[in-house]
Amino acid sequence: MAKERIVVGVDAGTTKVTTLIAEISRNNSVHVIGVGVAPSRGLRKGVVVDIEQTVESIAASVEKAERVSGYKVVSAYVGLAGAHVTSLNNRGVVAVSHPDRTISEEDVARALDAARVINVPSNREIVHAIPRHFIVDGQEGVRNPVAMLGYRLDVEAHIVTGAVTAIQNLTKCFHQIGIDVDQVVLKPLAASEAVLTDEEKEMGVALVDIGGGTTEIAIFVDGSVWHTGVLSVGGNHITNDIAVRLRTPFAEADELKIKHAYAFTRDVDPQEMVEVTTFGRSHVESVPRLAICEVAEARLQETFLMVQSEIKRSGYDGLLPAGVVLVGGTSQLSGIIDLASEVLQLPVREGTPHGIHGLVDTVSGSAYATGVGLILWGARYGDRATDMRSVSGRTARYSADTRRASGRFKGWLRAILP
Repeated sequence: MAKERIVVGVDAGTTKVTTLIAEISRNNSVHVIGVGVAPSRGLRKGVVVDIEQTVESIAASVEKAERVSGYKVVSAYVGLAGAHVTSLNNRGVVAVSHPDRTISEEDVARALDAARVINVPSNREIVHAIPRHFIVDGQEGVRNPVAMLGYRLDVEAHIVTGAVTAIQNLTKCFHQIGIDVDQVVLKPLAASEAVLTDEEKEMGVALVDIGGGTTEIAIFVDGSVWHTGVLSVGGNHITNDIAVRLRTPFAEADELKIKHAYAFTRDVDPQEMVEVTTFGRSHVESVPRLAICEVAEARLQETFLMVQSEIKRSGYDGLLPAGVVLVGGTSQLSGIIDLASEVLQLPVREGTPHGIHGLVDTVSGSAYATGVGLILWGARYGDRATDMRSVSGRTARYSADTRRASGRFKGWLRAILP
């Protein structure tokens, strides 16, 4: 394979840190060549709460991926989550600058800049400004206005903002181990690159990423993102509920959740028993499996009701024919598809990553959707290659470092236009 560049994605979550390294060929084929997964410490609900522990977790994950791939990582695309993330839709308007009224890429860039002009408090910053569609002299629904004729260009853009300190603390963790952050990417936007089809985005679909500490939502309509949101609830809440109900340590409760929890209790045999080690007990007790499943079902029902409220808040309640796609570690819980479909009254499926080659079997589960999405995001939208230093005699190309700045921006603009 004639590789053009290397892209790295790091998904630093509440329960685990996943690092993926991929080779991007000249025809934009993505080959995963390195995967590293390490337990996450120092992050809570998607936000750094302990710099030192977070640095150790990221370093362990990156080191594993480096050993598999043979490359030393010096920059990466990083997933962003947390309740501090908010979004809104805004419009930017500019006059076409060229004398013959031909719309250029510079006009599109100015329109996007105009859409970014919003009242942002000093403690927040804009993370994404994504064009949804364009309007040329009142003609709506334009996907790519470049080369069209017009006097006025409007853009409807989706603006994502986040807390400055939360973003800076996350990037600081990477800088402390010598890794530059190419871009922070909202996790559900990254995951959508890996699991959603163009038809689903066109018809209307909600991607729901249920992680350990948070649940992120991205709603797509007419081929582009319409709404994003983050809920402060995730799989760890189920584990904590089980630990409280059965009076067992958190680690034991997490193992019980993974092995025995079933989200749809009507399908569980009430006579089935499981063994549990409780606090203050030197022996193992037998408890009904149904007790574990009831806890999981109650918490997930609450989570999906919150998701339903978020969909209603977006204005697209009942207008998502393609339904809901679930990703994240908790989405692999048995029975969760049936429960989500019943609560949301929508078609529901588990999202599995596609569009990649190489170590596909290793990252085929929905828990890897964000990690795969980050490398696909970098492959599609990255304005420069992720620099790599050679290890074990292998050498990476530096294809984008020599490009002119204007050329890099135009390439990004062509990629991100709907």
